This record gives sequence, structure tokens and C-alpha cells, in this order.
Amino acid sequence: MVLMGIEFIPDKPVSTIVDWSQLAEKVGFDHVWITDHYNNRNLWCTLTAIALNTSHVKIGPGVTNPYHASPALSAAAAVTLNEISGGRAVVGMGAGDRVTLETLGLEWRRPVTTVVESIKCMRALMNGERLSMSGKVFTFRQARLSMVPQTELRDADGTTVSRDGKSVKIAPYIPIYAGAQGPMMLRSVAPLVDGILINASHPKDFEAAIRSIKRGLSGTPRQISELDIGAYAAFSIGQDREEALSGMTRLVVAFIVAGSPDAVIERHDLQNGEREKIAQMLERGDFRGARNAVTDEMIEIFAIAGDRDYCIERIDQLLKQGVTHFVVGSPIGQDKSEAIRRIGQDIIPYFKENA
Repeated sequence: MVLMGIEFIPDKPVSTIVDWSQLAEKVGFDHVWITDHYNNRNLWCTLTAIALNTSHVKIGPGVTNPYHASPALSAAAAVTLNEISGGRAVVGMGAGDRVTLETLGLEWRRPVTTVVESIKCMRALMNGERLSMSGKVFTFRQARLSMVPQTELRDADGTTVSRDGKSVKIAPYIPIYAGAQGPMMLRSVAPLVDGILINASHPKDFEAAIRSIKRGLSGTPRQISELDIGAYAAFSIGQDREEALSGMTRLVVAFIVAGSPDAVIERHDLQNGEREKIAQMLERGDFRGARNAVTDEMIEIFAIAGDRDYCIERIDQLLKQGVTHFVVGSPIGQDKSEAIRRIGQDIIPYFKENA
């Protein structure tokens, strides 16, 4: 059965994000993902507020990055969120947005290595392990989170598992998702994570992504069926296509185009010059120009925007490619609350009933 997630950008008051999250939980979403950008409300503060005002929806960053903060700090935040939420935390980790990072004077270097090392660090620390490593990016010396809860491991009949006369204790498991799009990133993270959030909306991209993931798993004991394959799609639903394209859809697509790797640009026969033009506009804050530079072809490639039937058809195409988790990404719709209700009424039941 497909999982349904939704992304919120915390650019509105936290109380509004909480209201939307409560509504998403009510209408049947399985996950709420919160984006991480320095110029919006703080990611972890927002997630804490959501945790305290929801009961069963999974929550986490979609996605954070290891340039803003050490993976040790992200691991500590995730463990704390898991405690507050009663075990509902998930973590999305990716390479971040180059334009935003450069605005902060942060060098976007070695993205694949940086993400891979950060995932390994977070997994060890969230498991309660003592971490020592000297990587190409990160160095840790006997680092350990002191507040990771430990419970006795028991076998199927309830007997405590012991080793060398001592009971084996384990930490609550927090799933890690990698935000990935390019082939090298997909291959590298596949053996390490519980799921992959692929920033794409088009079947061609998922056909290529699945190939890369399978290559990454080749020679490992893991199977692709063990991974939750997420389509993190720019999405907008309306009564018709015109309504769905109103508002922020073109600007969202502009950011996606600007951050797309060469392989994606080439796959869709776009020109690198188009991407660079949009990226330069965004870098200097010319959002109107970037929005106007987005073509209808780009919208078709990088977004799902239309009425109920169109959205269902496009999502179904992705599920046939192997997607197991569809994330409704920004802008969602012209009126977010109404769009969430519409998705809960028209989209979620369709896929839950036809799973």
C-alpha cells in the first residue's frame, strides 16, 4: 500500500503549520515533512510543535542537510523529537540547496561524500553507539549521545537476549531517508538508508532512479523491496489546471530546475543554459524573472499540477515505476487547507482503496 506524505515550508506562523499538520493527519496522510531553510521558522522547533499537537502521523525534516549543522546535532534533535512524539520521528538528510548555502557563505563541496558520511554518523549516534571516525569530511572522537533510551532486546517468546552474560539493549529505531536525485547520490545512499526521497515528478526520472538504486544495492544483501521509494513531487491540485498553476507553482519549479543535476537536464532534452539562467535569477533575488522563465514543458517535467483526474493519473504512473511513498510537495494548492481537504477526499482514498 502506498504511503502518502505532505511537505510544509515553515514560512508561515508555526501555529498555521500545526493547523495544516493536524488537518493532514485527520484526512489520512501518513507523513508530514518539514523543509529546512535558514530564512524560515526553525525546523526542529516547528517539528516539536507538530509533535505536541498530533497523535499518529510520522514527522521529520524533509530534508535537512549536513552543511547547516553537524550530523551529531541533527541526530540529537531527532532523538529528542522521537521522545516528544512518542516514537514518530523520521529523518530526511540531503545535500541542501546550493543557492541557499552559497548565500550563507557555505561551500557546497563533496555533496555525495558529505551526505554519505553524515548518514553513517547519524545512524550510529541515534543507535546509542560511541562513534569514532576520521572521514573525508567529518571527524568524531568517542562521540556519543547521552540521552538515547535503551531497552532490553527480547526474542519472539519474550526472553531477554543476552551476550557474554549481559542483556542486549537497543535504542528505538529512527528511520533515515536520503534526499537524492542524481545517479551518484542514489547509488551511494541506497545501501545505507530506510527510504529515499527523490525530488522528481516524471516517470522518466524514476525509471532512471530505480536503475541507479539497484546498481547501488548490487553486491549488498539488501533488496530494493526493503526501501521506501519516495516521490517528493512539486504538486498543486485545483478544480482545473488554471487554478492549479496559479500562485507559487512556477516559482517552485524554478527552484527545482535550478538545482537539477546534469543527468536530469539531459534526460528531458533541456538546455543547460536554461537552468543556469534561472539559477542566476534566483541567486540575485529576481523571483519574478525566474518564474517567467519557467516554460509549460518544465512544469510538465518537474511538477504535477491539475485537477483530481490528472493528479491521480500522474501519481499512478509513478507507482508503476516502483514508487511506494508519494509526497505532496509545495505549493500543494492555491488555498492549502482546501487543497489538503481535497486530497484527503479525492486522492488518498483512491490509492488506499486500489492498493
